[in-house]
Amino acid sequence: MSTVADATVRSGGDVRVTRSRRNVAWTGIGALIVIVVFALLPYIVYAGTTAILGEAFIVLTLASMWNLLAGYAGLVSVGQQAFLGLGAYFVLIPAMHGLSPFAALPIGAVCAGVVAVPLWWLVSRLRTGYFAIATWVLATAVMLFVERFQSIGGGTGMPLPGLAWSNTALLSAATYWAGLAVTVLAIGAVYVLLRSRLGLVLTAIRDDETAARSSGARVGLARMLVFVVAAIGCGAAGGVLAIQQLQVVPDTSGGVFSVVWTAEMAFAVIIGGLGTIEGPIVGTIVYMVLEQTLQSYNAWYLIILGLVAIAITLFARRGLWGLLDEKFSIRLFPVGYYLWAPGEARRWRIRSRSAGGRAKAGIGS
Repeated sequence: MSTVADATVRSGGDVRVTRSRRNVAWTGIGALIVIVVFALLPYIVYAGTTAILGEAFIVLTLASMWNLLAGYAGLVSVGQQAFLGLGAYFVLIPAMHGLSPFAALPIGAVCAGVVAVPLWWLVSRLRTGYFAIATWVLATAVMLFVERFQSIGGGTGMPLPGLAWSNTALLSAATYWAGLAVTVLAIGAVYVLLRSRLGLVLTAIRDDETAARSSGARVGLARMLVFVVAAIGCGAAGGVLAIQQLQVVPDTSGGVFSVVWTAEMAFAVIIGGLGTIEGPIVGTIVYMVLEQTLQSYNAWYLIILGLVAIAITLFARRGLWGLLDEKFSIRLFPVGYYLWAPGEARRWRIRSRSAGGRAKAGIGS
């Protein structure tokens, strides 16, 4: 088995194509350890810390879905809050009929995906700025439609039933675990999707849509599938948000249909790096640190966020993760391919081992 990649294709014994330049088995083990550590945090830290991390899980899930749309399918959406809100309401409705909100989470996610199919038909022929504005209009239309139903709170919203737990610490931990599970599933789904044939089609579309069509790629179907998957992920995040807030409110600064959510997911992706799975993770960390540090400064908080986004856009077009990738050639989630010239893989292994030996000896490279 090759020590430099998890997938290898040989051609004539000379040219090699790999997913990564390094062995990614350790990355998988490290990811599993990180998940276990995060799962144990409610037993270690205070509820306030898990609440902040719960919010981070929501932002990371949304950012991963927005990155899948914009970074791989070329669909810059400004209306993903529509599916966030639908997911929250599709959790509220079963909860009003006696089902646990936690059990209703899958229902909310699936129903958001089902609604995405006819909505995609309305915007499927649009591109660039036209698509972005159309999704924003659709999100507003969905919100206005939902607000007409007084049975689910109308324009003022409604408390989420089924969460009157006597043990508030247990409720906080359960909400945290639900957010963690949704985030892990979302990132895992994106990773599996991009390593499939659909991932190759999306890469071709991102590079040159016309060339992809001329090569026989089913561009429309691929984009529809991505749109639906992103809706499912945003719907699941909306369900977690409803449980976290203990209510579903449609149109406020923190409401489930607020465009602020799309701004946050886009900010995290731009800061971290568009078109990479690692980018939204880095961007979410930066966003949460800035939010917790600067939110007491009121308007200055938003100004600083905007300045950071502008600076990253101007001086690091590929985001913070792009800078790391260019310098160290790191792939925590390898979904692309490397083409090795004859003998290059062996030289890379020798050079990596030499660099590792110098690092252990305290010698600079």
